[in-house]
Amino acid sequence: MSEQYDVAEFISRMPQGMGALNDKMGIEIVEISPERVVATMPVEGNTQPYGLLHGGASVVLAETLGSIGSALHAMPDRLSVGVDINATHHRAATSGTVTGTATAIHLGRSSAAYEVVITDEQGRRICTSRITCALMPAERYS
Repeated sequence: MSEQYDVAEFISRMPQGMGALNDKMGIEIVEISPERVVATMPVEGNTQPYGLLHGGASVVLAETLGSIGSALHAMPDRLSVGVDINATHHRAATSGTVTGTATAIHLGRSSAAYEVVITDEQGRRICTSRITCALMPAERYS
């Protein structure tokens, strides 16, 4: 396993910090490394009309975690861009905080993939997602 990175330092190096959407959703990064990324997100403010955690909110959390992990894996000469994500919603969350944990399932030269498990405060699985990111040469985007 590689080293863990400093969350605040990583965010400060991003062109727009955590990004406006992550800020609006209340996503807070807890732990980052290329192999594992953990973050929390409040249910409140991220619900659909029936008061349940919106499935799209879970996907936003999963995409954030997989993107961070793959970006760390790609540094410094490559950038990460998401190319595929899916999610299976297992149960509803109506309050509290959910925690997403992204675990690398492939860290290659041209792509990275993660399984993301989102759980409620009781540790029950809310959602399982898989994200694949392409690793692109950084000079293409400078």
